[in-house]
Amino acid sequence: MDPILYLILPALLVAVVLASVWLERWSVPVILVALGTGIVCGSDVLNLWHFEDMVLTNQFANLALVFILFHGGFMTKRADFRAVALPAGGLATWGVLLTAAVTFAVLRWGLGWPMELSLLLSVIISSTDAAAIFSILRRQSLPPRLSSTVEIESAANDPMAILLTTVAVATLASGEKFTGTTVLLFFWKFGAGPIFGYLAGRLTIWLCNRLQPQDRGYYYVLFVGMVLLTYGVAELAQASGMLAVFTAGFVMGNGAFVHKQGVLNFSEALSTIVNIGMFVLMGLLVFPGEWGGLWGQGLILFLVLTLVARPLAVFIGTLGMGIGFRERLFAAWAGLRGAVPIVLATYPAAAGLQLGNQVFNLVFFAVLLSILLQGSTLGLVAKWLGLAQPARPKPLFSLEMITMAQSDYDVVVIDMPGPKGVEGPRLRDLSLPEGAIITLITRGDQVVLPKGETRLLGWDHVTVLAHAPDEDRIRAKLLEAFPAE
Repeated sequence: MDPILYLILPALLVAVVLASVWLERWSVPVILVALGTGIVCGSDVLNLWHFEDMVLTNQFANLALVFILFHGGFMTKRADFRAVALPAGGLATWGVLLTAAVTFAVLRWGLGWPMELSLLLSVIISSTDAAAIFSILRRQSLPPRLSSTVEIESAANDPMAILLTTVAVATLASGEKFTGTTVLLFFWKFGAGPIFGYLAGRLTIWLCNRLQPQDRGYYYVLFVGMVLLTYGVAELAQASGMLAVFTAGFVMGNGAFVHKQGVLNFSEALSTIVNIGMFVLMGLLVFPGEWGGLWGQGLILFLVLTLVARPLAVFIGTLGMGIGFRERLFAAWAGLRGAVPIVLATYPAAAGLQLGNQVFNLVFFAVLLSILLQGSTLGLVAKWLGLAQPARPKPLFSLEMITMAQSDYDVVVIDMPGPKGVEGPRLRDLSLPEGAIITLITRGDQVVLPKGETRLLGWDHVTVLAHAPDEDRIRAKLLEAFPAE
């Protein structure tokens, strides 16, 4: 096997991590670092690795998306989704359709671009990227309803964009016109995907609880196998495999099964690895020298998407939902493009379409502008609109419960309300449900051992070992013991 796989690629991954840690103080997203590393080390700059295999990139990107979307579903909580189901779910479905439709209309009839190019660009770049948005906003805090809406929309809108792109590319590659059969196939993909995902999620939960192997590694092998099998079966049935794995992740993330915390940790690590690897590979695939004749079109695509299509989709798609003007304005500007559009941009070339390379370069250029211009100003826009406050730091210490047998016990982490340092109750004065024990208190960079005389303070992170059904009661008991802000 080519030794470059054991030298250059690992060195690039290490370089991405080192650069990301160093650039973290400026909230530079890791995907931008990975892209930049790939571009710098690619053929047009340092020429450390000449790489131009679009088909291989597409195959790896598809594999990466399977695990990225599964993890996105796993991390989407049912309670959060219910609270903002209408605006978030709407933006994730008809919001994507509106974005694609407006972009297509402006490019095709407003600017006179070719039909195929306008169609491919509009569907490919129609979804937003949660990882990019929240890696940049991690130092800011937003109103809970707004942050949940933007986050869940970003996590849930990728399947719709993937579905639109798949149908468009397949239709253009086959040379057939859009027919009633195409429309039926679209609805089948969108409707059947969640069914396959739900069944696969329930089956995986049943297997984990039924088998209970003593070797933890078996759970991870089972997890990988079931995720890939879910995608494969759904695709074989011509349903949306991506929508199926997202749904399976949502079902498992909101279910109870043995070794759930371990599976979550493994899923998070795996999705991070493939995400970074995918962006490095895509950076290598880019030839900036080809942008000379395309940068004007790329800039126009970015402006149409950011200043016309996305705002219209947000303002029309959230009418009558009780979302204020400032919140909608921020949601419009927070429509960052990231991983999925670049992955989808490899589809036309992989399908043999002549516009493949042009589409990839235009989408890549527009995504870079989105990350650089929108990403670098999201915090400033949130402050300008009066929506952001300094975010409380993440806890530096944590406890996790790794289960190897069925149990309704779980570890619950609760953030105490502000302002920072305000005095709350003593632990001995709390009336927690039976079986609930406070196991850890994190205060800044300190670990506070919980004792009866210990007093909770504002912004403390409290870890409780308790019966999972008691989580809401425990949260209410701790929060109501603090004075109202």
